[in-house]
Amino acid sequence: MPPRALEPAGVALVDKPRGPSSFAIVAQIRRRTGARTGHAGTLDPFASGLLLVLSGRATKLAPRLVGLDKRYRAEVDLTCRTSTGDPEGEILERHEPPSEQELAERLERLRGVVELPVPAASAVKIGGERAYRLARRGVEVQMPLRRSTVYALDVVACAGGRLTLDLHVSSGTYVRALADALGGHCTALRRTAVGPFCVEDAVPPEELTPARLLPGAEVLRRIAAARTAAE
Repeated sequence: MPPRALEPAGVALVDKPRGPSSFAIVAQIRRRTGARTGHAGTLDPFASGLLLVLSGRATKLAPRLVGLDKRYRAEVDLTCRTSTGDPEGEILERHEPPSEQELAERLERLRGVVELPVPAASAVKIGGERAYRLARRGVEVQMPLRRSTVYALDVVACAGGRLTLDLHVSSGTYVRALADALGGHCTALRRTAVGPFCVEDAVPPEELTPARLLPGAEVLRRIAAARTAAE
């Protein structure tokens, strides 16, 4: 098989729909461009929002992008926990939602630096095998803890056992793990930003054209500007 083309080159801001996997979106774009294609962090199939897809020579920028912080809008069902922390898992338990005071205490414990178990339905390798494959076979394993930083965890709405949150978190944070720690599961998740890149500037995968690719130099300029502004 001949090597993938290095052009068109750039970073695509793609608005991933709910349903397909991130890998399916990357493959779709690869077929259209014929270029080497990668990503800077996946989204679960049930999630939507900003996906950074790297094309051609810009795939070498992946190390500069994967560590950027993320922003999400999440909806959490506080009356039910699932095996995956999302709507695709099996129901583990049903219960009454926490009181207002108890919820406030749980939210406060999840702000700042936190350590939470990696969800069983994740791509983390356990003994050389992906955790989600073990979970599908019903193999129970002790999942490792992951340390991350929750910069902001703001309540947008809360009614009827349903909670809507705006989150600003460090790279590698599992929102499903946060939902589980709150005593529920994540029913909807939308990534609204990755570092200085916003979903408002993204396009659906079927509308992506080479003209919409951000040049590598522009990508690095935006990252540098964002870091300078944060200092």
